[in-house]
Amino acid sequence: MPPITVTALSITPVKGTRLRNVDSVTVGMDGIRENRRFFLIDDADEMVNSLRLGALQTIVTDYDDAARRLSVRFPDGRVLEDEVRLGEEVTASFYDEPFPARLVQGEWSKAISEHAGKSLRLVESSNGGAVDRGSAGAVTIVSRASVTGLADHANAPAIDARRFRMLIEVDGVSAHEEDAWVGRTLRVGEAVLRGRGHVGRCAITNRDPESGEVTLQTLKILGRYRRDLDTTEPVAFGIYGEVVEPGKIRVGDAVSVDG
Repeated sequence: MPPITVTALSITPVKGTRLRNVDSVTVGMDGIRENRRFFLIDDADEMVNSLRLGALQTIVTDYDDAARRLSVRFPDGRVLEDEVRLGEEVTASFYDEPFPARLVQGEWSKAISEHAGKSLRLVESSNGGAVDRGSAGAVTIVSRASVTGLADHANAPAIDARRFRMLIEVDGVSAHEEDAWVGRTLRVGEAVLRGRGHVGRCAITNRDPESGEVTLQTLKILGRYRRDLDTTEPVAFGIYGEVVEPGKIRVGDAVSVDG
């Protein structure tokens, strides 16, 4: 059997904006401080992502946690970069659950609102991050073979794995072999992780990860061969998990699975 290795790591500091590949991440018990630390809310304090606002995926964000500096780059080349300064506390609605956050001061909210065509406010999570499942889903994993298999089902030459907005991509396993890692412990680089469940997909995966345009009916294609499987969430693709031991993960690191 070939070794299992990390082939890509993808993060974004502002939830809903474009994922970008990085060479390494430092994983804490709540996840990665530079990943989805910030998110956007509308005038009703509801979290907004790129499910309905595909234009958000044309925005590239970067965050230096040590310096507390956030950078937001728009497709026209304009960049807003400054130190993060926090304003008043808000209770956002995060998938219909109350979620504490604080407003981020500065020009980012206005600029993102103008670009997206909707009034939005940038906030920072008060819980350490804005990943969908909290610390139970601090990491997500998908195999390159699963992405390639989906491309085969779609009769497409290739599919950009960032479409699925996963943290870790691995190679050295067969398509959907990661499904069996739920409930198991994995050593990934210096970190130890435990699979907690399968990631149920939504229509956000129909959007191209660069343009934000709907370019592939991913959800329908997945439904044809993944809908009736015994998974923790419907139409699953990839898994999520928790951090057992923090540590650094680098592209090229080995992955081992217990048992």
